[in-house]
Amino acid sequence: MDHHRDWWALYVSSALPHGWVWMTEDGGAAAVWTPPGEPELGEEDEARVEPMLRELVGAHTDDVLTLLERFEANHPHHEEHFYLGLLGTHPEHRGEGKGMGLLAETLALIDELEKPAYLESSNRGNDHRYERLGFELVGEFSAPGDGPSVGCMWRPVRPR
Repeated sequence: MDHHRDWWALYVSSALPHGWVWMTEDGGAAAVWTPPGEPELGEEDEARVEPMLRELVGAHTDDVLTLLERFEANHPHHEEHFYLGLLGTHPEHRGEGKGMGLLAETLALIDELEKPAYLESSNRGNDHRYERLGFELVGEFSAPGDGPSVGCMWRPVRPR
């Protein structure tokens, strides 16, 4: 699990300067958003991706790089939006609604800014939860090999 921590720390540290990294008071859930016009990873962090992957996953690096390319190829560029790169719940808090509660809170802030939002659903069993918050499935792609399907979900601007 340390490799997951190292990987996601790269994304969290790159997002912190944007001011859109959120966590529940008890640390049970976290959401990492990239605001419109900002890169998900800074240049230095982007340069660390492949070397880090080679260290963390070795022979699977090319598959992960292909997957990252698929994420980018399916990411919408037609309209500026907030991008949810990570929504995670600590295993001890799963099933308590903390992740979805945090997502709803951050979406309310995005609604105040009158911006759309986008996320990828790598656990398709969660699609209905995202749909309840106004996201619509607009596409999907498969991970390399026998990997899961990833849903592309868009949430249009909500009128105030």
